[in-house]
Amino acid sequence: MRIDVLTIFPQLIDGYVGVGILGRAAGSGLIEIRTHDLRDATTDAHRTVDDAPFGGGAGMVLKPEPVFDTVSAAQPPRPLFYLSPTGQPFRQSLAAELAQSGGFSLLCGRYEGLDQRVRDELVDDEISIGDYVLAGGELAALVVIEAVARLIPGVLGNQLSPADETFADGLLEYPHYTRPASYKGLSVPDELLSGNHALVADWRKAQALVRTAAMRPDLIEARGGISESELALLERFDLSVADL
Repeated sequence: MRIDVLTIFPQLIDGYVGVGILGRAAGSGLIEIRTHDLRDATTDAHRTVDDAPFGGGAGMVLKPEPVFDTVSAAQPPRPLFYLSPTGQPFRQSLAAELAQSGGFSLLCGRYEGLDQRVRDELVDDEISIGDYVLAGGELAALVVIEAVARLIPGVLGNQLSPADETFADGLLEYPHYTRPASYKGLSVPDELLSGNHALVADWRKAQALVRTAAMRPDLIEARGGISESELALLERFDLSVADL
């Protein structure tokens, strides 16, 4: 998997992807993350990448030349995504789709925006990580990179993790506990201490349903509600529709 990032602050990307699971994945050859400094494509002494917008207005706009020239020289893998609050919402389903691809590229904006000609001619699609505005696309790029990379086989030590976590089945993840079994009078649920793997799996599914219904009812609605078999599962653990 090759991921290219076009930015004016490559050090922000390089510093993060060099450690943790991303650093280990890169070291083992599972992913390759290349950063391209847009300022390297400038020709003036000040390495200028922005200019005032035509028609006036506050702030500056990222110029088209550095982006066009960087793409021409680097030939980054496609699709090329522009990270923007106007883009499609970034969800786990898109992360999974990208994890199956051979690679992709991310363009980080800055200032008040990006010259529209870049969006029209170079960008394949746009991604938003949320309904808010950041100073630039670097943080958003790191979110996308990590969400995708951890779904690539071999990146995580436990390959069951991606299939058993939040959003994997349209549900939020169940609660987790670890040692000690009792702490300050607070005990781990008996089901998790039973040694019965089927019981543990059923308990976790029931807890995931309860948590999702309470915190993200939109996800329950999106998956078509709660099935009859799931209602029966909730009843097994003395959970009712009223608890949701």
